[in-house]
Amino acid sequence: MKAALLAIVWSVAFYFVGLFGCLWILPSVSSNHHDASVEAAMTGAFFFGPLLAIVAFIAGFLFHRSRKNPPRED
Repeated sequence: MKAALLAIVWSVAFYFVGLFGCLWILPSVSSNHHDASVEAAMTGAFFFGPLLAIVAFIAGFLFHRSRKNPPRED
């Protein structure tokens, strides 16, 4: 249960990393001239944010789950 909660915290944090990263980078590389800020906001909110959140949840869950039960050395 603790691993799942920590994974959710990581996923929320990385959602915002994806959102703000896209808001920062996309306007400089986009060829769209009229609404580059809207394109960046929508891409960050609906593509890169959720993508990084899913990856962070899986990685955080696996990381915290594996730390919970370290392998025994007999």
